[in-house]
Amino acid sequence: MSGAPILTAAQMRDAEQAAFDAGVDPYGLMETAGAAAAEIIWRAGHRRETLVLCGPGNNGGDGYVIARLLRARGVPVRVAALGDARTESARRARAAWGGAIEDFRTVEPATQLVDALFGTGLARGLDADVAARLGELAEAATTTYAIDLPSGAETDGGALLSPVPHYDVCISLGAYKPAHLLHPAAGRIGRLVLADLGIEAVSAVRRLEPPALRAPDADAHKYTRGLVAIIGGGMPGASMLASVAAAHSGAGSVRRFADDMPAAGPYAIINRQVERPDALAEQLTDERIGALLVGPGLGLDAEAQARLAVALAAGHRLVLDADALTLIGRDDALAIPAGAILTPHEGEFARLFGDLPGSKIERALAAARASGAVVVYKGADTVIAAPDGRARVTDSASPWLSTAGTGDVLAGLAAGRLAVTGDPFRAACEAVWLHGEAARRCGAAFIADDLLRALPAAIAARL
Repeated sequence: MSGAPILTAAQMRDAEQAAFDAGVDPYGLMETAGAAAAEIIWRAGHRRETLVLCGPGNNGGDGYVIARLLRARGVPVRVAALGDARTESARRARAAWGGAIEDFRTVEPATQLVDALFGTGLARGLDADVAARLGELAEAATTTYAIDLPSGAETDGGALLSPVPHYDVCISLGAYKPAHLLHPAAGRIGRLVLADLGIEAVSAVRRLEPPALRAPDADAHKYTRGLVAIIGGGMPGASMLASVAAAHSGAGSVRRFADDMPAAGPYAIINRQVERPDALAEQLTDERIGALLVGPGLGLDAEAQARLAVALAAGHRLVLDADALTLIGRDDALAIPAGAILTPHEGEFARLFGDLPGSKIERALAAARASGAVVVYKGADTVIAAPDGRARVTDSASPWLSTAGTGDVLAGLAAGRLAVTGDPFRAACEAVWLHGEAARRCGAAFIADDLLRALPAAIAARL
């Protein structure tokens, strides 16, 4: 589940320079990039009329190569440029194109649009008239392609430096960039395709890929598969959602400790009524507990704070979610144990760690280093960061997950996978992927309860 590496603009420049130092010809690399992109466009669009927009830098040079190679396949191609080529390789590519070059501001639209204006490393937005014209040409096309990055997107943080149209396909050259997966830029990309250029791309930050799970061993029993303990609170529905998610995660047994005793619910969940912190502490002495979850529906009162303090002192692997994160953010005396999994959304993250600088990936990594915990920084783009600098990024979350209780399901999944694997980073990655896959299988307008029913199939797909 390592995934493809994600490189910042500086890391991509270093990787390219290393290739050049090893003897790779810069123009040869441009030809390789253009050929890879042209192949993708050809396979999708065949001989549909195509307009290639070329900028002044190497991204524009890639565009000239794409246009030339598509023309060689019989595609009716036109090229429009935003000024003269300014790099040696781009000038060579423009000369090799050899055909007419129209003015970007007056060119007529085409069925297919290829945006090769600006790629990795853009430092400022497009001029207003350029951005508006790009939007018009994209709107008029049936299919749109962005080469490396949509023009106007900031590489490392995913910000939109100027208005950016939606692209049907973005062809990433050599490696993924943070903007491919971080919003709002990721929201401008329909399908993301990676073109391998043969450059060695090394990074501890990678795209989240589907996990490889395994079925229980033939001699497994409920305790060898992992015992999950979940502490409930004032909102019993939240801890029940988390409990059922943990039960469907692959763990062998789930115990829920709370004031209430549910009148109905899955009989596989062991509900134990505990009303005092000392009674809870006694229940948590069971050394077979593989993961302890506290937070969903816990509450924010003194009783909730006392339960959280017991959980933090119990010595088990921890998943901290929702109200637990808010309470920790309020009280410096409640320290996060090393190796815990934290699952904050944006507001909870800010309360815990303050206003950290940098991209979402950089903020998540800084928080993981500072806390010693694995941080699942949730959102339309979710970043999973470990204290050792590893991170996984996914932008595949369904927008229908923005409904009550889905975070409780994710927390239960994380606790279950932690009990199964004993590895906080691996467990967090598996939980995030399974959560997203269950949402995909649910389709539209689902509720958190529906995710629970989709989990067995999501897990079965990865065995």
